[in-house]
Amino acid sequence: MVEINAGKYYLRALRADDRIDDRQTIIEAFTDPESRRWMSHVDISDLDRATAYITRRAQGWAEETRFSWAVAEPTTGDLLGEVLLKNVDFDNHTAEAGCWAHPSARGRGMTTEALGAVLRFGFGALGLREVFYKHHPDNLASRRVAEKLGFTVLSEDAESSVLVLRNA
Repeated sequence: MVEINAGKYYLRALRADDRIDDRQTIIEAFTDPESRRWMSHVDISDLDRATAYITRRAQGWAEETRFSWAVAEPTTGDLLGEVLLKNVDFDNHTAEAGCWAHPSARGRGMTTEALGAVLRFGFGALGLREVFYKHHPDNLASRRVAEKLGFTVLSEDAESSVLVLRNA
């Protein structure tokens, strides 16, 4: 796990230990009505599921297929959201970016700043050439994050927008 200082935010592993326990915040984020609207395929509604979610994130690092960071407030360590690179394909130098924000952290530019740091890591340390970003066309907040980071539309239909960011 690589930790990143992302300006106003600290990127670290998701945790459930005696010092930091992110599980309740994860539950709050994934049971929030706005999150349910866009991520209805993910059910994290109790501590067991939140624990399994954190375990899967650690496994992704070990397998080098998914690199995930908790976006944390640097002085308290409080979880604000998550940013990640998933479906990492080292042969083709590609990945897909993803993110979510706790309801209390939305609208502050946190996701954009944190995901920007992760993209720099992906292009620099991981040698990625293309990163894709997928979202529902009606998810305007998600689209704004992608546009602010320089992603451009690759394809779009009524159910999905696919954007791409290329390392020049």
